[in-house]
Amino acid sequence: MAKHGKKYRQALEKYDLTVDYDLENAINIIKDMAYANYDETVEIHTNLGIDPRHAEQQLRGTVLLPKGSGKTLKVLVFAKGEKIKEAQEAGADFVGADELIEKIQSGWMDFDKAIATPDMMGAVGKIGKILGPRGLMPNPKVGTVTFDVSGAVKRFKAGEVEFRSDKTGNVHLIAGKKSFDQKDLLENIKTIYDTILKAKPSTSKGKYIKSFYIATTHSPSVKVKLQAV
Repeated sequence: MAKHGKKYRQALEKYDLTVDYDLENAINIIKDMAYANYDETVEIHTNLGIDPRHAEQQLRGTVLLPKGSGKTLKVLVFAKGEKIKEAQEAGADFVGADELIEKIQSGWMDFDKAIATPDMMGAVGKIGKILGPRGLMPNPKVGTVTFDVSGAVKRFKAGEVEFRSDKTGNVHLIAGKKSFDQKDLLENIKTIYDTILKAKPSTSKGKYIKSFYIATTHSPSVKVKLQAV
């Protein structure tokens, strides 16, 4: 079992691990516990009553955080023709076609989100084995395969984040930064909770959201009282 450092152990002393806290108090606790000398990310970790072995119960989508994510994403767009200019004017950091694909094949990966127009997906498929494991492969389910490249770029630049369930039925998401005001984190987290709730698969039975935790990058997690979210 891994041993935690002194600061982590001190953070554990600031709250009761056996208590489920209302969201406002949970936010205050994690902000108080955060000890890194940089602006840590606030994270959401939730366990869902789904069976990921069944495709229809696998969650994947996006949520636009009303107060932003606190992170500046480098957005790449695979496009050609007039869509190149559209993507550039929307604020994309990198735009192109075959030249970008060749660059990625050579090992370049200096971007956080990839968007592609549908007519580029045949070519982008060549690097699917590179992008896929990193969660960067464009997918129509999350709005990253679209001819509306302007709208997609602006959404991700404004704070839209992607989520998907893992093989154990957990979903992990960023909700902002430690430096955010409590009310801004509160709004972002409630938006995440509502989005996950609305995404419940019709075939999911029993309790859907089993647990809901918040934490910062290095802090212990705090369990949130679900009826208080």
